[in-house]
Amino acid sequence: MEALDYILSKTEIRDISIINTLKLLDTNSTIPFISRYRKEMTGNLDEVQIEEIVRHKKEFAELEKRKSSVLKSIDTQGKLDSQLQLKIENTATLIDLEDLYLPYKKSRKTKADKARELGLEGLAKIILSQNSKDLESSASKFLKGSDFETTLEGARHIIAEWINERRDIRNYLRNQYQRNAMIGSKAIKSKLTEEKSQKFRDYFDWSESLYLCPSHRLMALLRAEKEGVVRIKIDIDHERAVSHIASKIIRSNDDCALQVSLAIEDAYKRLLSPAISNEILANYKKKADEKAAAVFAKNLEQLLLQAPLGTKNILALDPGFRTGCKFVCLDKNGNIQHNDTIYLHKEKEAIGKIQSTANAYKIEAIAIGNGTASRETETLVKKIQLPKSIQVFSVNEAGASIYSASKIARQEFPNYDVTVRGAISIGRRLADPLAELVKIDPKSIGIGQYQHDIDQTLLKNELQTVVERCVNKVGVNINTASHSLLQYVSGIGSKLAENIVEYRAENGEFKARTELKKVPRLGNKAYEQSIAFLRIKNPTNPLDDSAVHPESYAVVKNIAKSTKKNLSELIGNKELLAGISLEDFTTDTIGIPTLKDIVKELEKPGLDPRKKVSTFEFNPNIKTIHDLKQGQILPGIVNNITNFGCFVALGIRESGLVHISKLSKGYVSNVNDIVHLNQQVSVRIEEVDLDRKRIQLSMNFE
Repeated sequence: MEALDYILSKTEIRDISIINTLKLLDTNSTIPFISRYRKEMTGNLDEVQIEEIVRHKKEFAELEKRKSSVLKSIDTQGKLDSQLQLKIENTATLIDLEDLYLPYKKSRKTKADKARELGLEGLAKIILSQNSKDLESSASKFLKGSDFETTLEGARHIIAEWINERRDIRNYLRNQYQRNAMIGSKAIKSKLTEEKSQKFRDYFDWSESLYLCPSHRLMALLRAEKEGVVRIKIDIDHERAVSHIASKIIRSNDDCALQVSLAIEDAYKRLLSPAISNEILANYKKKADEKAAAVFAKNLEQLLLQAPLGTKNILALDPGFRTGCKFVCLDKNGNIQHNDTIYLHKEKEAIGKIQSTANAYKIEAIAIGNGTASRETETLVKKIQLPKSIQVFSVNEAGASIYSASKIARQEFPNYDVTVRGAISIGRRLADPLAELVKIDPKSIGIGQYQHDIDQTLLKNELQTVVERCVNKVGVNINTASHSLLQYVSGIGSKLAENIVEYRAENGEFKARTELKKVPRLGNKAYEQSIAFLRIKNPTNPLDDSAVHPESYAVVKNIAKSTKKNLSELIGNKELLAGISLEDFTTDTIGIPTLKDIVKELEKPGLDPRKKVSTFEFNPNIKTIHDLKQGQILPGIVNNITNFGCFVALGIRESGLVHISKLSKGYVSNVNDIVHLNQQVSVRIEEVDLDRKRIQLSMNFE
């Protein structure tokens, strides 16, 4: 089997698109580069489709590696023949491969092995053939000091192992578990605490179809089991399964058939059922992990691409009661100009400090972290007589404390403590969320579901892909970007990002894209892959502040020449660009898809794809969960999305849940089809559980 055949079996992508994408990947081209600048080769595949090819390419490589290991193991045992080798080489799944390997995979001595050592394999064959008319006489030849029943039991162990190794039986049971298994849980009362009783009480006596069990509920059950408060069991119809196996094996009604029947029962209970149920549960867990990781990734993408305020002078406050509110003033490039502390109980003094500082540093916007004392700080700020042009924003500060104590923060601000760094992060998040959030482990941002229960390698890879996708979609100002941001640019990586920052520090700002070639160890391939995602503001060549790749500059020059306009006159002239005949400018490597992208970019070069930021106000009368009453309609902000609904911030410590069934009047299969992160919504209070501090909300109340 070749990689192409494997990928074709898993996708609906055309073979030529897969072939050319694999060629590009083999030359170390990145996904953002391929999807944006090699559309003619791939047949206009987008990033998601290319990521799918990459994922299946990796799966195929892992399958081939495992095949090699299995072949070597069987060959070492001296049991590899040409027929078995061909079966293994043509296997398309890991499950089928492991089934083929099962008879040769012995990590420890089994009951069947011990029976073979006693010379009972011949008796097992006689019994399984069901041809003996006198089983006792046949067995007497194999007794060797053992009694009759012990000898028969040994033979049954061998038969049970043979049954366990039959691929048709294993596949039948897989199908039964896949379609008909019930998953249930029972409480382990000796392990219960008050906290865990409240948290997991829904699963103390639970049972439902595994096939119909939503991924988030499976994750909850597995977490309860991991914490030791429940036992999980997966069952199918035992009698039906054993009866089916018997129908495949038993062909008579004699003493041998009785022994085979006992062996079938033993094989099912001791070998098949535990193995297949664990395998099926692992598969469902894997699918649940993939769904949870996909939700996390979608949330992260929305968070990274949230609206930036842009280049403004910002005053940022990190609210607090006991230790006060630390505040900083940042210039248009995010550099700290001033820091101080105010105390909410010293209102007059605090107002004076904010007012004088805002005037002194020509503040254009105020950012307030949404943590403890956020509402009180916002109330104080709004009492200050500031120019109407200064807008006040609430900023999600999740993960700011993680950043402020990190190595990155210490390197950026070695002369400031964690409280100042936290306030800086809040201000910078308002200015450019993407540039600031890439410095923080996504798992610290407080989005997604069951993130610590997901396969961590899967989650890490998924989130890494999202960050890279977002960074390259927006583009990066090479003269202001941090190392943390630059390392996600196509073709750059951590070391080259470090070299770029060092070169910039020693030589000043980059004046042209071509200057990037002077950065140490940045070769032609890295330049090709990265350069179109890097922007230079106010350049000599206006294309250096666009998504047009330098390899297409000559084509743009020809387009401008055909219009008898210079480049500056062409850029932004939609009417002129609309009249261009793209067919006149195609080349061997540049086709209509790329030319359409070029024209679109020339209309608005360097346009930020993110939306504009807007202010928001919570209901001022809602200060704690005790202020909530059933039926109230309140403004809120979506601050997390899961498979079972979304959580909405109401301006208090606790967020409320809008269950998926309460999102709209119609059926909803995907929460992200209805809401997105940071969306401003109106919700109705459905129920408030003060003991568990849970708030049930609805968006379906019109």
